[in-house]
Amino acid sequence: LFDLFLFQGIFPACYIHLKEATVEGSGSETVIPTELPLVQEVTTTLREWATIWRDLYVVNKREMFNCVRDMIYDLIEWRSQILSGTLPQDELSELKQKVTSKIDYGNKYLDLDLVVRDKDGNILDPELTSTISLFRAHEAASKQIEDRIQEEKSQKQNIDLTRQAKFASTPAFALFVTLKNVVCKIGEDAEVLMSLYDPVESKFISENYLVKWSSSGLVKDIDQLHNLRAVFTDLGSEDLKREKISFVCQIVRVGRMELRDNNTKKLTSGLRRPFGVAVMDVTDIITGLWVTLKLLPGDIHQIRKDFPHLVDRSTAVARKMGFPEIIMPGDVRNDIYVTLVQGDFDKGSKTTPKNVEVTMSVYDEDGKKLENVIFPGAGDEGINEYKSVIYYQVKQPRWFETIKVFVFIACVFLFPSTAKDKSEKIFALSFVKLMRYDGTTLRDGEHDLIVYKAEAKKLEDSSLYLNLPSTKLEMEEKGYSTTGKNTQNLGTCTISKDSFQISTLVCSTKLTQNVDLLGLLKWRSNTSLLQQNLCQLMKVEGGEVVKFLQDTLDALFNIMMENSDSDTFDTLVFDALVFIIGLIADRKFQHFNPVLETYIRKHFSATLAYTKLTKVLKNYVDNADKLTEQLLKAMKALEYIFKFIVRSRVLFNQYVWYFFAKLSSRMCVFIGVPADCREILLPLMTDQLKFHLEKREELKACCQLLSDILEVLYRKDVGPTQWHVQIIMEKLLRTVNRTIISMGRDSPHIGSFVASMTAVLRQMDDYHYAHLISTFGKIRSDVDFLMETFIMFKDLIGKNVYPSDWIIMNMMQNKVFLRAISQYAAVLNKKFLDQTNFELQLWNNYFHLAVAFLTQESLQLENFSSDKRAKIFHRYQDMRRQIGFEIRDMWYNLGPHKIKFIPEMVGPILEMTLVPEIELRKATIPIFFDMMQCEFHFTMHFQRFENEIITKLDHEVEGGRGDEQYKVLFQKILLEHCRKHKYLARTGENFVTLVVRLLERLLDYRTIMHDENKENRMSCTVNVLNFYKEIDREEMYIRYLYKLCDLHKECDNYTEAAYTLLLHAKLLKWSDEAFAAHLTQRDGYQATTQGQLKDHLYQEIINYFDKGKMWEEAIILGKELAEQYENEMFDFEQLSASLRKQAQFYENIVKVIRPRPDYFAVGYYGTGFPSFLRNKMFIYRGKEYERREDFEARLLTQFPNAEKMKTTTPPSEDTKSSSGQYIQCFTVKPILDLPAKFQNKSVSEQILSFYTVNEVHKFQYSRPVRKGEKDPDNEFANMWIERTTYSTAYKLPGILRWFEVKSVSTEISPLENAIETMQQTNEKISSMVQRHLNDPNLPVNPLSMLLNGIVDPAVMGGFTNYEKAFFNDKYIQEHPEDLEKIEKLKDLIAWQIPHLAEGVRIHGEKVTEALRPFHDRMEACFKQLREKVEKQYGVKSLFKHLFMFIYRAVILLLLKTIFVESRLDVCIFFPHNDTKTRCKQFTFLVCH
Repeated sequence: LFDLFLFQGIFPACYIHLKEATVEGSGSETVIPTELPLVQEVTTTLREWATIWRDLYVVNKREMFNCVRDMIYDLIEWRSQILSGTLPQDELSELKQKVTSKIDYGNKYLDLDLVVRDKDGNILDPELTSTISLFRAHEAASKQIEDRIQEEKSQKQNIDLTRQAKFASTPAFALFVTLKNVVCKIGEDAEVLMSLYDPVESKFISENYLVKWSSSGLVKDIDQLHNLRAVFTDLGSEDLKREKISFVCQIVRVGRMELRDNNTKKLTSGLRRPFGVAVMDVTDIITGLWVTLKLLPGDIHQIRKDFPHLVDRSTAVARKMGFPEIIMPGDVRNDIYVTLVQGDFDKGSKTTPKNVEVTMSVYDEDGKKLENVIFPGAGDEGINEYKSVIYYQVKQPRWFETIKVFVFIACVFLFPSTAKDKSEKIFALSFVKLMRYDGTTLRDGEHDLIVYKAEAKKLEDSSLYLNLPSTKLEMEEKGYSTTGKNTQNLGTCTISKDSFQISTLVCSTKLTQNVDLLGLLKWRSNTSLLQQNLCQLMKVEGGEVVKFLQDTLDALFNIMMENSDSDTFDTLVFDALVFIIGLIADRKFQHFNPVLETYIRKHFSATLAYTKLTKVLKNYVDNADKLTEQLLKAMKALEYIFKFIVRSRVLFNQYVWYFFAKLSSRMCVFIGVPADCREILLPLMTDQLKFHLEKREELKACCQLLSDILEVLYRKDVGPTQWHVQIIMEKLLRTVNRTIISMGRDSPHIGSFVASMTAVLRQMDDYHYAHLISTFGKIRSDVDFLMETFIMFKDLIGKNVYPSDWIIMNMMQNKVFLRAISQYAAVLNKKFLDQTNFELQLWNNYFHLAVAFLTQESLQLENFSSDKRAKIFHRYQDMRRQIGFEIRDMWYNLGPHKIKFIPEMVGPILEMTLVPEIELRKATIPIFFDMMQCEFHFTMHFQRFENEIITKLDHEVEGGRGDEQYKVLFQKILLEHCRKHKYLARTGENFVTLVVRLLERLLDYRTIMHDENKENRMSCTVNVLNFYKEIDREEMYIRYLYKLCDLHKECDNYTEAAYTLLLHAKLLKWSDEAFAAHLTQRDGYQATTQGQLKDHLYQEIINYFDKGKMWEEAIILGKELAEQYENEMFDFEQLSASLRKQAQFYENIVKVIRPRPDYFAVGYYGTGFPSFLRNKMFIYRGKEYERREDFEARLLTQFPNAEKMKTTTPPSEDTKSSSGQYIQCFTVKPILDLPAKFQNKSVSEQILSFYTVNEVHKFQYSRPVRKGEKDPDNEFANMWIERTTYSTAYKLPGILRWFEVKSVSTEISPLENAIETMQQTNEKISSMVQRHLNDPNLPVNPLSMLLNGIVDPAVMGGFTNYEKAFFNDKYIQEHPEDLEKIEKLKDLIAWQIPHLAEGVRIHGEKVTEALRPFHDRMEACFKQLREKVEKQYGVKSLFKHLFMFIYRAVILLLLKTIFVESRLDVCIFFPHNDTKTRCKQFTFLVCH
């Protein structure tokens, strides 16, 4: 059993597949599969896509998820097919193409890197590929993928567009038809012919769509099963306007003459016999209401592109019998539609009419039959001859069968028709000539053909009748008589009295029926008539001209270009052109405007026409008085005349470029062969390139030529190229650099020029770099070249000309730039380091370039996937480390010049050290100490360095750089260096500690910055701003104040936002001093002095206090503002507004009821919390009307993994050190801190209530603690209270809704607890009574419950428990020190009686009759209680207090009566209800 487990794995053998592979390396092994590279690529791609696919599912991007899923499934399937090894070579090649196309498209769709390939689909190796080839491959791949994406988008857009919008935007339409089945029981093979028919005009308007159906009930061509689709094209807007359109389906049986004919001797076969017809009105379908047949917008090319799921290459195309409304250039058509109309055949000697079958075929002028030029319908192949339907024993058959003949222009055609009888013998013949004697085609319309009769064998010889008249019209023209009842003999043939009619329709863009137009189109055949033909063109009917628009325009411009007699023909051609433009401008042909535009844009090719057209136009203008009519016509056509002129000039320029490029390529080929030829030609070519580039002309051709030269010189089979590269470097490198610098990023040539520049640098070796600087000769030239290069490199790195997904091109460029920077750095050390030649700006540019190179996005490997990171590192290593070490060495080489770069270089060096590469950090962080040491050496401090690094560190960390590892390394490395230094040990250590503290706060802030929990973001922001305040960094302090203010405004914390802005306002003075730039953080503040800015801030703060209902605070600021307006600014208008606001705030304080928020103590325990919360307690100010349960729920939502503690006791150390999260939450009571002005004064409760929950920084929480054994008779005897007082550093509310606390705990004895409880009860009764006196409308229920709970011993027990616990000899003997407290408790009990008396009296006045029994019982209980208390603890009276109250009220009344002279109603409470008693008591009190 042991051996079994030793040699067997845990997976079933059927799930394991061993792959062949090779292993490289001994230490760290690399396993390389031996499968095809494409299979490896698919595998890698699937792994990368799978990760993204999962992420798409997580973020619920359903559409992208489904798309990626489909692509993954396709790749898996195709990978299996490739691995199977069963595919033929051609299919394998095709599949590889599909795979690479799918990978490239998917990568682009997912924003992954572009993969460049060779023509076989293999990934290009950048090390073996020239820079130019690599660039061109990227361009081609991008364009191919972009075209694919645009095609996909176009399809989606076309699907999404409404039907009306699509139809409104196109002049052409097509009707898509799918034949599902033929359910007729035919019994033999059949032909199903479908076409469109206009019943109003009684004519077919389209070709037939032909489907051959077998006798078995299926389509004859089994490959077309379920794919019988046709599209009727070329329909235009006029067709849509037809009154009716019918879809006609004709069924022709192919077989016996009669189905029931079973006589095998007479059995016939292959005869086309009519079976049936079906007609459907499709007018509504054409207008787009039905979906059985689908109307598609566009011509055949457009619908194949827009509806590939409906119309593909296998779909039959049935064209309209006639031209579409618009004939686009390049749309060549040569069709003649021939319709067998009818015939009248004599039955001869027979008793019944003949069964006539008409056979049609096509012959050339030599009598040779043409094959496969007759098409009975779309969907069928061409045939040699067509046989008509046979109508059984019909003397005058009417066929109306239409076939299409495809015409070859080179031939003159004849069209013979032979008629056969029942015995399959030819008994007559008719024919018609396609081409007329004048070269034009047969006229459209019906033709009455002559029916010839002869022996069957003679009729088969076409030479016997070709020269005879074919139609009765032609016979009349030749002088033959067409009248007479008898037949006539013409040679060997006899003219029968039978009749036969056909109709023809020519649809050709090459064959015309107009003699004048034909003369122009074939002008080369007779140039003597050229002038006449040009004049006659203007008499040709417009419809004929627009049909041959492209050929006509081509002929006109050929005449203009090929004839030297410019004065004659240029003017005639110009007039003809004006005629055609005017024709198209006519409303009848205005839909041909796009045709003319397309011709100008795509087909017009006369490069020198602009000279002649301009010349004629100028002549017309110069001779306007003589040529008024011609000039007027030209002016109307001026738009298109100018378009022809402009296009001609553009083509001329392109031709020049093309010629130059061709010359360049020829030269490059020439350069690529013998070296001695290159040495002769290359200097000449570089001189020409330099000349043109410096003039900024022919940039495209120059770049093409330079690229081709570099491409040839990269090859290994062209011999030595070092000297040739040197020529290019010396003559063109700087010129190309300057060209790139001067180019905008939107230039179409920028990418090519950068590729050429990169190629030059790549093909330069060490010798070239050493030779480069020596060619300039002067120091100034060296400086200029290096400055230009550094600026260009930095610009190209910061604003890369290539897309980010061109990773191979970008990495190749980086590799070349890195080598160049290293070479140029050596020049700096060699030539520009000594005191005499030191160039500060040049060195500065070098450092900024090097840091920009190191920090560019494409080199940050940690941001890439593991596969991509491994590929880049394997090929290029980590280029950041190399350039970083070089920067370090260059810095140390500066020597005494270092001080010139402090503090300017602190930021770039900091940016470099923050790159997360540990070796780079270790090598570059010591530069900071070197900077400190350097500044200290010159100034005895390093204040500038410290200020700069703190400022830059804030921006860098907020931007995403820096981490915990950096903080540790920074602290460790700098502390080691500082402690070794004699003078920097203490100050350096303080600096490091300072920066580390800042880093901690900034890292916390960045971690939480994008958190949904805004409260955590606020906490971190306050930590940072407090730090900046501590170290007196005012600018950064204000910056974070506004970040905090914005967070508060997002949460509608207007009170806290006001307190935050107030901190900024306190930094300003009421003065006319100009403020420093950092004191304003908002562009909207229009202020120039500190006083103006402070005024603006106060207005904003008051507004926030008003929104937060903190009117007391708003009044304080308002008073300060009013003082300034009145005594300093003398702005009485603002003063008036400020005082009105204050008045409103005072009124709000008295009248508006403000909710009292609760306060909650919250402790965060456990190491699972962030450092700014961990094991700390905070006091939170709740929201309006927020209960503790709601607050806890909100808190736990922010920390879903936290556990709520169930007790309020302080947590244990184990809890604090655990890895979990524990939250403790309970309500605390704010301790009133009454302002001095209100103390010992009678103040309205509405005013004082504000201070009970605002401007507080101490809070209490009381927790009962029992000591000793529990007394079952009296639980108060040993019930102690543990009271904890929490103090916050700042008052609440403040700049946060919470602050961290420190706590102080005290214990309260049971007696002290009783005293405190009695005090609170008395205050509560007094407050309730006061409210009822002030507002008689208050409800009585709360008063009822309060009084009943005290006077009825059965409810709460009253103070009887206190008497049992404390008012006995045993307690007094055990606690003699509490005698004074016992007396105080007795006194409080006695004082409770008068308060209760007032409450019971008010209750008696307000109680309803329904509650009168309840009141009577309560009054009886109170009477018993009063007698007992007064007997035991004495009688207490509120008279003195009442007297003082009445005294003040009377004085106020008298004063108001005297000074205001208005009667005021004053309500003064007296203990009796009757008015008489009240008056007596009032008089008595006044006398007193």
